[in-house]
Amino acid sequence: MDADDTALRYAAGVPPSSPNAPSDAAVGAEADRLRKRRAPRGRGIDPAVRTELRGWLAEVCGEAPPRRDRLIEYLHLVNDKLGRLPAPYLAALAEWLRLSQAEVFEVASFYHHFEVVRDDDPRRKDAGAAPTLTVRVCDSLPCELAGARDLLARLPALLGPGARVVRAPCVGRCDCAPVAVVHQHPVVHATPEAVHDAVRSGKRLDRVEGHVDLAAYLAAGGYALARDCAEGRRDVDDLIAELDRAGLRGLGGAGFPAARKWRIVRAQPAPRLMAVNADEGEPGTFKDRWCLERDPHRFLEGMLVAAWAAGVDAVWIYLRDEYHGLRAMLAAEIDALQRAAPLPLPAIELRRGAGAYVCGEESAMLESIEGRRGMPRLRPPYVAERGLFGRPTLVHNVETLFWVREILERGGDGFASHGRHGRRGLRRFCVSGRVREPGVKLAPAGITLRELVDEYCGGMADGHALYAYLPGGASGGILPARLADLPLDFDTLQPQGCFIGSAAVIVLSQHDRAADAARNTMRFFADESCGQCTPCRAGTAKAVALLDAPVWDRALLADLSAVMREASICGLGQAAPNVADGVLAHFGHEVGAAGDEGGTGAAAGAAGPAAAAPRGSS
Repeated sequence: MDADDTALRYAAGVPPSSPNAPSDAAVGAEADRLRKRRAPRGRGIDPAVRTELRGWLAEVCGEAPPRRDRLIEYLHLVNDKLGRLPAPYLAALAEWLRLSQAEVFEVASFYHHFEVVRDDDPRRKDAGAAPTLTVRVCDSLPCELAGARDLLARLPALLGPGARVVRAPCVGRCDCAPVAVVHQHPVVHATPEAVHDAVRSGKRLDRVEGHVDLAAYLAAGGYALARDCAEGRRDVDDLIAELDRAGLRGLGGAGFPAARKWRIVRAQPAPRLMAVNADEGEPGTFKDRWCLERDPHRFLEGMLVAAWAAGVDAVWIYLRDEYHGLRAMLAAEIDALQRAAPLPLPAIELRRGAGAYVCGEESAMLESIEGRRGMPRLRPPYVAERGLFGRPTLVHNVETLFWVREILERGGDGFASHGRHGRRGLRRFCVSGRVREPGVKLAPAGITLRELVDEYCGGMADGHALYAYLPGGASGGILPARLADLPLDFDTLQPQGCFIGSAAVIVLSQHDRAADAARNTMRFFADESCGQCTPCRAGTAKAVALLDAPVWDRALLADLSAVMREASICGLGQAAPNVADGVLAHFGHEVGAAGDEGGTGAAAGAAGPAAAAPRGSS
C-alpha cells in the first residue's frame, strides 16, 4: 500500500488497520477517480492527432501564431486532408487556438461543407465505412428544371458505395444545368453517364484558364487608374461625383448607391476596412464567377480604387467555396499583384466560404470572416459604422467593383446614357431556364423580360413558350407571362410583389408549374436558414409543409408570410415567401386557390409588397 492509498484511507476516516477498512480494490478505484479529476474535464487530446494536426498547420502557417479569425480556414485544411472533421481533430484544433471545444464544434457544424464525425459515428472507428468521394448534385430551380431529380435517383446505384451522392444548393453554374460536382470538379450539362465517366477517370479538381492575367492586364493599361489615385493625380471628391453621375448602385441585391456608400465609410474614424462579397449563393446567379474567371484584375483594380477612396487599410475577399478553380486562380493573381506591386497596396486576404447561403448577407459574411457562425447581426449599428472586427467597413459586390474602372475612365454620363424605358445604366443579367441561349447577358437597365429573351437569349427553347419567370432568383418573386413587358430594374417590380435583386432571371415554360418553383425555393430557404430567429427557422419549415399540400391554405399562408416579413432578422426570412405569394397572386389555379381569373393574373401586388433583397450586400 503506497502513501497515497494510506492517505485516502485516513481521509475517509477509516485507518488502514481498522476492520472496517475498505479493500485494496475499492481504494484503487477511488484513487483512479481522483486522478481523473486532476485532469481537465471534457475530451482529452490524442497525442498522435495533436502531432499530425500541428504538422499540417505548420505547412500552411509556418511560425505565425494561431489566429481566431482563421478558424474556418483551419477547418478547411483538416476537411481537405481527411474528407471529414473527426471529433479528435476538432478537439486538437481547439487546444491549438486556445478556444473551447464547444466553440470549434459549433462553427464546424454550422457550415454545409464540413462533415463533423462524432464519437458515436461508426466512420470514426472504421475508415472503410466512409465513402472516399462526395458527389454533389445541384437541386436548385434551374437544375431541377433540367433533370437534377433524375441524377439524384440514378447516381447512387451507378457509382456504388465508394461515392456519397448528396443534393446541394445552387453551385453557380445555372447556365449549364444540370450540374454535378465530383469532389471539386464540376460536370456541366450532367448526365448519369457523364458523372460516372468523371468519377472513373479520376477527375477531381477544377481549373480556370484563359483569363486576363496580370501581365496582359498591365500591357493593356491596367492599374493606371489605381496608380493615379494612389499618387495624387485623381481627386477623391471628383471621383465619387463621377460615380454619382453614372448612377452606379450595388449589384449584389440591395441596390444601395455606390458613391453614397463610399462617402459614408470615408467619414467614419480610421482604421477602416473593406469586405468584398463574392458569395453569390442566390439560385440562378453566376455573374460574379463569370466576371472573375475572365478578367480578375479589372475587379481587383476597382476594389483598390474603392479602398483608396474610402481610406481603407485592409481588404478581405469572401469567395464562395463552390468556386474551387476560381479560388486557386484568384489567389495566384493576387499573389502576382502583391509581388509586382505596381502601386501601394492595402493588405488583401482571400477567404473561403464553407457552404452557407446566409453568408451572402453582409453582416453574416463579416461574422464568417471573423471565424464564427454566419449569423446576421441586428441593426443598428450598420456595418459602415461598426463592421468587421468592430471597425467601419465598406462592403461591396464583385460586379459593382468590376464597373468602377470603366465608369471612371469613360465618364459617368456614358454609363448612364444606356438604359430603356426610362431607366439608366447597364446590367449583367444571369438568364437560365427554358431559353435557347442561357448565360450572362450585358443589357440595358430597364429592359423587359420579353426583350431580354428575344434579343439576347435567342428566344425560348424549342418546344417551349413563356409561362412565368423569376426576375431576381429564388427570393425575387414570380410573375406570369402577361407581365413580361415590365422594365427589369431596381424599384420597378415592387408593385408586383417582386424585385430584381441580383438580376438572376429564371424562365419557366408551359411545361413547368409555378407551384413547383415555389416548393423548390422554399425548401432551399428552409435548408439555408441559420436558425437564429424563430420566424425564419420555424416559418420556412412550416411553409414547406403547407406548400406540399395539393390545395393551399391561402389565409394561413398569408398570415405566415406577414409574420416572416415583419419579424425575421434578415432578408432571408423576409424574402422567403415571395415566390409562394406570387403563386397565390398569379397562379392560384395550380393550387386550388383560384381568385386570380383562372391564372391570368390577380390584381397587382395581391401578395403585398416584396421584401427587401435578402443578400444585404451591394
